[in-house]
Amino acid sequence: FRRAHTLTVLFILTCALGYVTLLEETPQDTAYNTKRGIVASILVFLCFGVTQAKDGPFSRPHPAYWRFWLCVSVVYELFLIFILFQTVQDGRQFMKYIDPHLGVPLPERDYGGNCLIYDPGNETDPFHNIWDKLDGFVPAHFFGWYLKTLMIRDWWMCMIISVMFEFLEYSLEHQLPNFSECWWDHWIMDVILCNGLGIYCGMKTLSWLSLKTYKWQGLWNIPTYKGKMKRIVFQFTPYSWVKFEWKPASSLRRWLAVCGIIFVFLLAELNTFYLKFVLWMPPEHYLVLLRLVFFVNVGGVAMREIYDFMDDPKFHKKLGQQAWLVAAITATEFLIVVKYDPYTLTLSLPFYITQCWILGIILVLTWTAWRFFIRDITLRYKEIRRQKQEHRHEKDKCLSNGDGHSALLDEPNGSKLRERKL
Repeated sequence: FRRAHTLTVLFILTCALGYVTLLEETPQDTAYNTKRGIVASILVFLCFGVTQAKDGPFSRPHPAYWRFWLCVSVVYELFLIFILFQTVQDGRQFMKYIDPHLGVPLPERDYGGNCLIYDPGNETDPFHNIWDKLDGFVPAHFFGWYLKTLMIRDWWMCMIISVMFEFLEYSLEHQLPNFSECWWDHWIMDVILCNGLGIYCGMKTLSWLSLKTYKWQGLWNIPTYKGKMKRIVFQFTPYSWVKFEWKPASSLRRWLAVCGIIFVFLLAELNTFYLKFVLWMPPEHYLVLLRLVFFVNVGGVAMREIYDFMDDPKFHKKLGQQAWLVAAITATEFLIVVKYDPYTLTLSLPFYITQCWILGIILVLTWTAWRFFIRDITLRYKEIRRQKQEHRHEKDKCLSNGDGHSALLDEPNGSKLRERKL
């Protein structure tokens, strides 16, 4: 039935597209015809994928919605592969086919400079430094971390990623000028206010979703209009709830998996800034926003597939398709950055930054070796030693009787003798 439905939709869509092309006279603009043909091909592929692609772990608001984003992932990956195989100049100029205003080098904004919270030299507005930093990216930070918390579903992982990205901005501000920010912009506005408040609201939402009763009833079986409206709204909430318990210190496999998740998250965050830099896209361009919307939708599915694979590998024997696509997209974006501007990426880190990263890596490796190797060996040695001591103590008690019988067996006879004497 599903296959027949797909063929019917594809037939209707193909007929509609053919009817439109027959009614109008084909323009003689090659660029316009190329763009129109590419868009029509993508629409046909999305129509096929939405009905034929494999279902993911989510079923609300509808499985077709998540199949749609899976197909968008494939289209986006193909687009990235095409950009990767172009020359730097052709790749940047190709963006003009999407938006004619692109393909022009843009100046980077520096958020550093005067870092005084209260500037006494400016009598009209001494807090002008704070107002200058309050732009459209402040609510974007908040909503971004609210949605990331819903994806990760763990407070400490979100905080680690948030703090680690600020350290990355400190480390890479010699490569990208807009990474240069004031100390209070890093830690007060970003980590505490925007990111911290977004994580807090996300955790509260997760708490409500975990306590909610998931008992569904058909829309037409609900008698009241208020109940019907409530049921329609709840259609956009999860069908059931799974609490993520990552437990990174429980085993070496889970620890490496959690470290890999954090690494991919940070790389995807860095790709946002570096892609804008190498492809000459302004930060407020709609393509940047569409990319973030894309990652919000596909990232939630990928995180659920990763958690299912880690938590129950016997039932989920393979990593999900969306997780593999997200990893491939992140890697392809990084390859584009490396190819389009290798000079910026090869700018050497300052010496004190290099020292800090080497120290951090040594600490992480030392903790890993202690937690999963040295500690286990030590505990195993202590357990063997304790068992040997207990065995030796029991043997000594048996020999202290003189007849080879255990003292525990002789205790009832001794108590009977004492009773007779009394």
